[in-house]
Amino acid sequence: MQENYVECLVKKRTSQGALVVKYFLLLLAITTAMFAFLCGMALIPLLIAILLGVAGYFWGLYTDLEYEYLYLDKDLTVDKVMGKTNRKRVDVYHLDRMEIMAPINSYHLDEYKNRPATIKDYSIGYAASPDLRYAIYYEGGLKLLISPSPELVKLMKNNAPRKVFED
Repeated sequence: MQENYVECLVKKRTSQGALVVKYFLLLLAITTAMFAFLCGMALIPLLIAILLGVAGYFWGLYTDLEYEYLYLDKDLTVDKVMGKTNRKRVDVYHLDRMEIMAPINSYHLDEYKNRPATIKDYSIGYAASPDLRYAIYYEGGLKLLISPSPELVKLMKNNAPRKVFED
């Protein structure tokens, strides 16, 4: 039996609001630590500074996201990599249960546009030029947004030629 295997890693753009919160927490931690040193090592401001620093670190860790798509024998596995250290399996999607996969602005998706669906965004998070994101309508009212590599799209098209469109 022939195994089909492709791995793809995409980085999600960190939102501006998340960056502002991260740097605000770190700046607040530094100023609180400086205040603690000026007050002669006051315990409470020093503890607050440490907590703010730890909060800023973890905020930055969990807003630095990458998604890894692993396609193996008609199964698309999506993993979330946080801060390049923590890996978490998000879900496994079977190609047999997929209704359609096409570029996000494709005319093939016109009949699916008004369908109520739960959207799960595992893409880069913005519309690049040209927009390389794909929409997958999965049975049960689920819409996935991904940013696959051309090899992944080609392999999925070979396995399900009537469901995957490249436009």
